[in-house]
Amino acid sequence: MERVASKAEARLAVTEARREGKTIALVPTMGALHEGHLSLVRAACERADYVAVSVFVNPTQFAPGEDFESYPRDLEGDLGLLAGEGVDLVFSPSVGAMYAADAAAVVHPGPLADHWEGEVRPGHFSGVATVVTKLFSVVRPDLAFFGEKDYQQLRVVERVVTDLDLGVRVVGCPIVRDDDGLALSSRNAYLSAEERSSALALPAALEAAAAAVAWGEREARAVERAMLERVAGVRGLELDYAVVVDPRTLEPLDRVDRTARALIAGRVGRTRLIDNAALAPSADIGGAGTTEGNR
Repeated sequence: MERVASKAEARLAVTEARREGKTIALVPTMGALHEGHLSLVRAACERADYVAVSVFVNPTQFAPGEDFESYPRDLEGDLGLLAGEGVDLVFSPSVGAMYAADAAAVVHPGPLADHWEGEVRPGHFSGVATVVTKLFSVVRPDLAFFGEKDYQQLRVVERVVTDLDLGVRVVGCPIVRDDDGLALSSRNAYLSAEERSSALALPAALEAAAAAVAWGEREARAVERAMLERVAGVRGLELDYAVVVDPRTLEPLDRVDRTARALIAGRVGRTRLIDNAALAPSADIGGAGTTEGNR
């Protein structure tokens, strides 16, 4: 496994792999890796001949006052985890290596980024779209792997790739959960034992939504009320939203008479958490499924 810190080194390594006729995959991460990230790496290794993983805490997707400075960082630990997964290249640039001091151009992903996370975290998805576009420009992957835990991010990236003709196939991979049901996230490390207990209300609310649909409820507002009732009164939880949306446009639905997506987000103590699940009115949903964009 090769580790590089400059864009020039990364381009050189990938160019050599491409010259050999290898299929290139990229797994973009912000480090502090956990089993969720590793599931993406394993999916990439199954699909591609050459797998690159980026480890970069991107400042442009953090709003003022968010946790950029305190975001978990453990590059040596990340490298140790990746070494056993068949990864070929780890690209771990500094902020200065990724962004020139006078960098001004950004990628605006459009209306898909306006709601939900985009409303709560203004500018977040522009930062995501910009850094992902830059990473794609450096690595020029054939495939890029993203987790469905960040469901809106997945859809935003797919849209950017389509609209800008980036030539990358975006592959969405299922949410990985801990034994207690909490979706894996690097930010879970912030949670105290009591806060983690409160955070479990998020996946429980999604289960309530799924149960309502399974029992025949088709009114989206009623499904949303089932989520709200499940989190009501949970100690320390401040909910941002609990909504039922179209899985591709992310627009609110009136009825769940076709596959839908339940999105939920909130803050427990100082930790902000998001989660989601598929809602399928005529089938066993079994939690979040795998999607693949840009077919």
